Amino acid sequence: DEIHGQGTLTTPDGSKYVGEYKDGLPNGQGTYTYAGGEKYVGEFKDGKYHGQGSYTYSDGTKYVGGFKDGKYHGQGTETYSDGTKYVGEFKDGLCHGQGIFTFTDGAQYVGELKDNHRHGQGIFTFPPGSRYVGEWKDDEKHGQGTYTYDDGSKYVGEYKDGNPWNGTEYDEDGEISATYSDGVITEK
Repeated sequence: DEIHGQGTLTTPDGSKYVGEYKDGLPNGQGTYTYAGGEKYVGEFKDGKYHGQGSYTYSDGTKYVGGFKDGKYHGQGTETYSDGTKYVGEFKDGLCHGQGIFTFTDGAQYVGELKDNHRHGQGIFTFPPGSRYVGEWKDDEKHGQGTYTYDDGSKYVGEYKDGNPWNGTEYDEDGEISATYSDGVITEK
């Protein structure tokens, strides 16, 4: 008495599934189109997105890649409605592992992520050319790093909660212009 094999199911709200069934649940290849305009095309296992697939949201955001138990998992690409793009690893529906974020203003982050946040080692390039190379924690510069400004001046040292903490600032000629000790700046 279970749905099994190829089939189409239309729900009262207008959502529609077309694909393979096993033991009454979507299983195998299928397409699920939601009444609100969202759409999933790909593999199912026991009624959940599982394997390779693509999910398009009503605002135009699109994810293409791996799924596990209904969530983004493994390698994937998510292109957001504003044009921002993430290519990399996902875990339990979140950006997690190594990845690259490319923003519409030309900024780019390449490095480690944890639960959708920059966390670990990473490089963030800001337009038109400033660049931070170093450690991150919860989207903030935190730990050892080097921030190079557009004019060639730079800060080298420790950051804490996004702010220079213990380190040295150099001007564009490589001369020391300031030092930081526990977040307090001393100008030269």
